[in-house]
Amino acid sequence: MPAGITGLDHVSVIVTDPVRSRYFYGRILGLQEIPQPKTFSFQVIWYDFGPRQLHLLVKKEADSLSPRHFALKVEDAEASRAYFRGLGISPAETTPIPGADRFFIYDPDGNRIELIQWFRTYDPQTDGASS
Repeated sequence: MPAGITGLDHVSVIVTDPVRSRYFYGRILGLQEIPQPKTFSFQVIWYDFGPRQLHLLVKKEADSLSPRHFALKVEDAEASRAYFRGLGISPAETTPIPGADRFFIYDPDGNRIELIQWFRTYDPQTDGASS
């Protein structure tokens, strides 16, 4: 890549209540919280998942609602749907992607999160729209 980009490092979302957000991301989603850098003088909550991270930026007001989102891979989309329904979180169905099953949920601040199960690698040649 011309800019030397080697991959995605992290995603940040805005949250308003650290206790509620820690419960949602840590207990409901099961992400592992890690310490923020000791050089930070502002409140942020970091979660580790594999070689990447999720950063929760604590602010007074939630971000505006929009189609922006980040996606988490799941092993079994149907089982994930059932899990969230059991917690009273309604999965929002969306446009299918060839070779995948996916849906959206929202965190307590309205941040949109996609859950996706890939059955096979996406092939732009056969799965992509023609120009």
